[in-house]
Order: sequence, then structure tokens, then C-alpha cells
Amino acid sequence: MSHPRHIAIIMDGNGRWAKARGLPRTAGHKAGVDSLRETIRAAGKMDIPFLTLFAFSSENWSRPRSEVSDLMGLLKLFIRRDLADLHRENVRVRIIGEREGLAKDIRGLLEEAEALTKGNSGLTLVIAFNYGSRNEITRAVQRLIADVASGALNEGDVTPEAISARLDTADIPDPDMIIRTSGEMRLSNFLLWQAAYSEFMFMPCYWPDFRPSHLIEAIETFQMRERRFGGVTAQEIAL
Repeated sequence: MSHPRHIAIIMDGNGRWAKARGLPRTAGHKAGVDSLRETIRAAGKMDIPFLTLFAFSSENWSRPRSEVSDLMGLLKLFIRRDLADLHRENVRVRIIGEREGLAKDIRGLLEEAEALTKGNSGLTLVIAFNYGSRNEITRAVQRLIADVASGALNEGDVTPEAISARLDTADIPDPDMIIRTSGEMRLSNFLLWQAAYSEFMFMPCYWPDFRPSHLIEAIETFQMRERRFGGVTAQEIAL
């Protein structure tokens, strides 16, 4: 099997990593940022074209206010410290998720990251921020309804391709592989439409313990699988 073109990761387990060490949850999130940096660097070296990271769910706002504040602070710190390095390494940053209602400073930082790196041609780093797949699909359907109502689209033209073209990931290939750390085995409202034929890798380590070796392990497992996309293999036909 060929190298995955697009890898998506649900970075899970920061809080449990901290709890196991008797540390505050903030320590887990800080350690998770270190893993994030290493993973981005490793993906770039492996020539993986697209890497999507589930950074902040639209459901995460329900967490304690102090934790949300800490997470926003880490996001700001990451962009301020790492954006120049990402740009220098030819990384193109894309943000997916709902932007309406975000604080002005957060939205400004996200848009700055996209604007600065839009001309880069290396790894496309997709950050899912304030992201929820059902919200994304709902927004896409609303656009379709508006296009049909205005006459820009006929009802018969409402196809899976038309929906895909209105998602936040319109010009991004569907993920070949989705990794989730911490041993949890669910998607948690992440890329539900795009994951139709993704290979899932559920890894037991907490995100702060995730290293490039884990990424290599996941890719090697991916390469041993046979993807059918709803069809059958030539070997199965022969049988």
C-alpha cells in the first residue's frame, strides 16, 4: 500500500496524562503542544502532503472556564512562537471550523496564520479549531439550500460532490488514516463525512507521549491494510 496522502489525528489524553502524574490538566495541555510540534516536524520530513489536527472541538467550550482560558493561551503562544518556523519550513496552515462568534484576537491569529503561509507548497497543516463535524455539515446544507433557492443550483444537482464542495475541507482530500490516542475508540464528531473510507488507528498512549515513532508505526500498519472503497480486490475476484 502507498504512503498515506492525508493523516488526521484526534489528540486525546492530555488531562489523563497529567492526572496520572499528579499534575494539573494545564500541564498535560502544555506537554501536548510539544508532541504537536514533533508530529508536525515528522510529517513534513516524511513528505506527507496533509496533516489535520483536532485542536479544539466546538463542544470543548463546556469545559471549566479556567481550562478553556488556558487552552486559548496555549493557542496564542503556539502561533506567536511557531508560526515563523512553520512558514520558514514551507508549511501551509489551514483552519477549519466555525469562525463566527470567536473572540476577535483568536480569530485574528488564525487568519494571520493562514494569510502568512497561503503561498507555501510543503505540508498543509489543517487545524480543526472550534470544529464539530455536524456543525460543518449543517453549514454546508444551509449553503446548498440557499443556492437552490436563488436558482444557482438545481435540486437534481444536490449530490455528494456538491456537499463536499461546501464543506470546510472543500479543497482538501479525505483523510486516508485517522489516528486517535489515549485508547478511546470513537470519532467524537470529527470529520464524519470525510472519514467514510478512512482507516482508523486507535493507539493506547496519551497524546503527550505520542512521538514520531508512533506515527511511523501507524503508517506501517496502514500500509499493511487493503483498502477496498466498497469494492473487492483482484484476488477476491479470482476466488
